[in-house]
Amino acid sequence: MMAQYLAIKAGYPDTLVFYRMGDFYELFYDDARKANRLLDITLTTRGQSAGEPVVMAGVPVHSVGSYLARLIKLGEAVAVAEQVGDVATAKGPVERKVVRVVTPGTVTDSELMAERADTLLLALHKHRATFGLAWLGLASGQLGVTECAERDLPGWLARLAPAEVLHDGSEPHPALLATKAARTARPAWQFDTELGERKLREQLQVASLAGFNAQDLKVAQAAAAALLSFAEHTQGQALAHVRTLQVERSGDLLELPPATHRNLELVQTLRGDDAPTLLSLLDSCRTGMGSRRLRHWLTHPLRDRSDAMARHAAIAELLAQGFEPLREALRGVSDVERIAARVALRQARPRELAGLRHTLAGLPALRARAPRGATLLDAMHAALTPGPDLAEALTAIAEEPAVLLRDGGVIAPGVDSELDELRGIAQNCDAFLLDLEARERSRTAIPNLRVQFNKVHGFYIEVTGSHLEKVPADYQRRQTLKNAERFITPELKAFEDKALSAQERSLAREKWLYEQLLDHLQQHLATLQALARALSTLDALAALAERATTLNWCRPEFVPYPCIEIDAGRHPVVEARLAETGHGPFIANHCRLDARTRMLVITGPNMGGKSTFMRQVALIVLMAAMGSYVPATACRLGPVDAIHTRIGAADDLANAQSTFMLEMTEAAAIVHGATEQSLVLMDEIGRGTSTFDGLALAGAIATQLHDRNKSFTLFATHYFELTAFPAKHPRAMNLHVGAVENGHDIVFLHQLEPGPASRSYGVQVARLAGMPAPLLRQARSTLEALEAQAAAGEAQVDLFAPPPAAPAAEPTAAERELAALNPDALSPREALDALYRLKTLQQRG
Repeated sequence: MMAQYLAIKAGYPDTLVFYRMGDFYELFYDDARKANRLLDITLTTRGQSAGEPVVMAGVPVHSVGSYLARLIKLGEAVAVAEQVGDVATAKGPVERKVVRVVTPGTVTDSELMAERADTLLLALHKHRATFGLAWLGLASGQLGVTECAERDLPGWLARLAPAEVLHDGSEPHPALLATKAARTARPAWQFDTELGERKLREQLQVASLAGFNAQDLKVAQAAAAALLSFAEHTQGQALAHVRTLQVERSGDLLELPPATHRNLELVQTLRGDDAPTLLSLLDSCRTGMGSRRLRHWLTHPLRDRSDAMARHAAIAELLAQGFEPLREALRGVSDVERIAARVALRQARPRELAGLRHTLAGLPALRARAPRGATLLDAMHAALTPGPDLAEALTAIAEEPAVLLRDGGVIAPGVDSELDELRGIAQNCDAFLLDLEARERSRTAIPNLRVQFNKVHGFYIEVTGSHLEKVPADYQRRQTLKNAERFITPELKAFEDKALSAQERSLAREKWLYEQLLDHLQQHLATLQALARALSTLDALAALAERATTLNWCRPEFVPYPCIEIDAGRHPVVEARLAETGHGPFIANHCRLDARTRMLVITGPNMGGKSTFMRQVALIVLMAAMGSYVPATACRLGPVDAIHTRIGAADDLANAQSTFMLEMTEAAAIVHGATEQSLVLMDEIGRGTSTFDGLALAGAIATQLHDRNKSFTLFATHYFELTAFPAKHPRAMNLHVGAVENGHDIVFLHQLEPGPASRSYGVQVARLAGMPAPLLRQARSTLEALEAQAAAGEAQVDLFAPPPAAPAAEPTAAERELAALNPDALSPREALDALYRLKTLQQRG
């Protein structure tokens, strides 16, 4: 057995091997020590191998899922070696082999995955200045590729949020190190363009990738080679459910850099929690696949408005016709998307198939409740009729099957006569024995004759010593006791042979029938995937409709000219939190940006609402682009290609970046990447350094964004000097958040008003934060002295004047000689002599 284990382990040297032994998965040697450390399971030793004690640890088969989940969360991979040979016929150890490898990016078990988020495996390859990305969601069948420049790589990693990244073993890119993904090195030769193109064509069953517009993505094809090879290796089989390819290009998507994901708290809060975020607010979906569809819309918004407008139209129909009946019908729908994947991988469990059958039975009622009228709704409605063959096949599953196939009771009665007979033997055993006992007592006239069973001797008829003379000739002695004899008859022997093997044969028959059913379901994979897309899309649309009516959102309007016009906009998450906690209504604000006004310089006190206003504008733009209604009374949006944000202050100690360095790095990425169609949020830029440095940099960055990038910019600042910016820049204007001072107290109005703020109210905010009174008195006194000193000082420097020309350098001797020459007065000989003199002077420096 140890020889068998070591041979298996040799094929997976860097992976934990779960080696099946009866009711346990055992780990040996270093694997056992590692599992002991990670899982806190007991280490034991048993016997010796090669003269050394065999160190081992084990986990029960029935609870292996919880242990796998813990290991996957820690970024570990596990090779599962099952018994595949027949115990009865095996000579020596039962044959075992690795049936699958579970890694963070290749899990398909529901208990190992988040219900409402995709688990993606990503392969990353670099060739010269281009990065190729290929990703796969095994649980959904989603396969995608793209290529990008280095500056766009962090954005793609934030958008995809892979669970595991495959790379060629070289030093990982800093953007990859910044993610939470597990990193798995693969041989460099696996990242091969020709291999990738061939594997993609074979996987998609096409002669060319031109139909997917992927024929020119050579670096992405190299990444796809490693991706598909690894996925097939971990599953031990082909990926039958991966049938389409999604090609995404950076220019097609609304750019959302990592800072934007973080600062807008799209899917995670700044603290790393799942709520409260924009996604947690939007997601009132009834199914996990609907939640995943909604998440994809949020993180992959398109610049082209067609899809978003189709979703807006669908939401309008749902609001007009009513969406609650549809949402109620969706409540009992199973996760068809993941069930289809598990069917393809032959990993579907009996109760998943029973849930699929229940979902199919409910489709007629769901279709009747699904509104129509919008193009998108009509397309989804058409996919809700999968045909009768699929539902008919699933009637083979019992009404309430066992959790696991090995427990039996999975195939419904009446499906297979042989199985019914075997079950009948096992289930009617007691009745047969009682009947036999009664008949034998009558036949032999032995009143205390008993028919019994034990695990050692099987079935027998027991007769006490006083009645042995009555025993018939067909009784065969099986065992002699002190006061009794035990016999068996041909009839009982025949029954024993059937009964003792009935359960084992019944389980084997059920397994065979179940495998036959999975084979049959393979032909319905495309139908199941289309059904999953329809159900998840309807669920996501119905959730957005529910959010729109519950939270009083409006339908945005897209226009072809540049503008961001929002009437009475609100921050959706902050407004919801205020309603939950009872802290009063949210104060709405307007936003007007267009060709004549491209920058708003926003001033006012801390806690006044500057950052909230900026974030709400960005969220409204993003929500409209993903196809949602928005928290406003009216919204008109022109083309937008990116949302850039520089908000908040934090160190990146892991990468040796101070607050100010991180601030400048993010600001540099914005001024290099923002265009006329970008929305830029700049909050308190320059505060991480000295006042003069920060003020100078803030003024220069504002000038760059206004004059050169010409982006739509919301620029919040505490530098009062920057309020002079709009006076010299025609496409900028001042706004401030209102506040009212009452003695030493302050009331924030959270209302944006035209013009600059008069003061910052920093001391009053410090008082609200609980600063001691003596400290506040000292701060107030110092502030008054500084303000008086500033009033009496010199005029301020013009922050926005163009930089002065560099001073003229002292002319060199050669330049003076050249300036004195008159070419028109020189003969050819004199010109040649002058040239030599100039050459000599130039060489002397």
